[in-house]
Amino acid sequence: MSNANFVRLGKCFLQKGFKLNKYRSLKNEPDAFLHFFLLAEKDGVSDSESKVDSRIPEVPVSADDTPEVLNKALSGLSSRWKNWWVRGLFTLAMITFFFFIIYLGPMVLMMIVLCVQIKCFHEIIMIGYSVYHSYDLPWFRTLSWYFLLCVNYFFYGETVTDYFFTLVQREEPLRILSKYHRFISFALYLTGFCMFVLSLVKKHYRLQFYMFGWTHVTLLIVVTQSHLIIHNLFEGMIWFIVPISCVICNDIMAYMFGFFFGRTPLIKLSPKKTWEGFIGGFFATIVFGIVLSYFMSGYRYFVCPVEFNNDSNSFQVDCQPPELFQLQEYTLPSVLESVTGWTTVHLYPFQIHSVALSSFASIMGPFGGFFASGFKRAFKIKDFANTIPGHGGIMDRFDCQYLMATFVNVYIASFIRGPNPSKVIQQLLALRPDQQLHIFNSLKAHLVEKGLLPALEGAAA
Repeated sequence: MSNANFVRLGKCFLQKGFKLNKYRSLKNEPDAFLHFFLLAEKDGVSDSESKVDSRIPEVPVSADDTPEVLNKALSGLSSRWKNWWVRGLFTLAMITFFFFIIYLGPMVLMMIVLCVQIKCFHEIIMIGYSVYHSYDLPWFRTLSWYFLLCVNYFFYGETVTDYFFTLVQREEPLRILSKYHRFISFALYLTGFCMFVLSLVKKHYRLQFYMFGWTHVTLLIVVTQSHLIIHNLFEGMIWFIVPISCVICNDIMAYMFGFFFGRTPLIKLSPKKTWEGFIGGFFATIVFGIVLSYFMSGYRYFVCPVEFNNDSNSFQVDCQPPELFQLQEYTLPSVLESVTGWTTVHLYPFQIHSVALSSFASIMGPFGGFFASGFKRAFKIKDFANTIPGHGGIMDRFDCQYLMATFVNVYIASFIRGPNPSKVIQQLLALRPDQQLHIFNSLKAHLVEKGLLPALEGAAA
């Protein structure tokens, strides 16, 4: 008997309620009978899996949003080269816009980060809504945007308190909001949590909790990372520009090397990614990071921390550059000396750190893209949106940037940042007068003990 007949016969028995585990207790049945049960059970499982998969609505496919002028100009090219030109032109447009907002200063950069964050959140949430809107889940989009508001209120409130301390203390309403900021943030979140519980519908419990988790994971990925980007920006614009530029460079160079030389697939999640593009992008990004860091380290505008000037009520970027951004002389290892003929080289210490940033952008950064590719494949979509012709949505361009932002923040905290005297003074000024006096006397006694202040002066006091 053929396998097809075995399957048909087995399905008949299974539909009648005959269970395979009951059959296994029968010792006198022929082996062929067991064979068709196994085939039928396997076929039944695959059928049920396909039915489950078919119950998930697909996200509508985005239409081609390439401008008509470009479509006409590139009509004679193959789809491969047409996509190459479209991606290239809009990449140049985005890089030009990036330089423009850098010129406008840190405040504009922060606003752009916020706008990008909101757009990325919108794209991910809309995928969930497109998939499950037919179930008519109550308050799904409303609660998603409410939680976004709550989380941004918490993070930006923390940032304002840290970096605008004197301004906050000067204005009474801001001082009160700052004092009770975390309690207000928790109360806002708790309100949203109660709204979610009240919105639960019996027939959609599981799906509603799926979407609750969807919203919170999106907040974790998008909002938290964008908050870290702003923190990196306050450390100095170079900590914002170099990492982002390294990711952009790696993306471009990996695409170029893969387009012209790619032959070996890199990962199944992204069939167009190749080992040639991955390796070529790595070395190109290392060189780019070193060159860009050398150029930017010579300008105070890029290397000085972004601080708020209370006298002018504006941001200022001016300081005496730290040693990290001062040229140092380094002795080359004997291997490099034999190759280059140089005994020493002059580098900014930041250039050495840029190698670590470039390496992460090239090796680990693409995994953010692979993660996004897996997410899109799960919902059978090509891009998160069609905001940028040839590139997809904003999230398609920033899937690697968010992972990079976390690394830079951790890297600064682990290897760069030391105690900040200005923040210590700000905290001291917030204390009561008797507490300030106690700290003053303790510090004075400590300095006398260390010999940094004359003992006579300490005794006279």
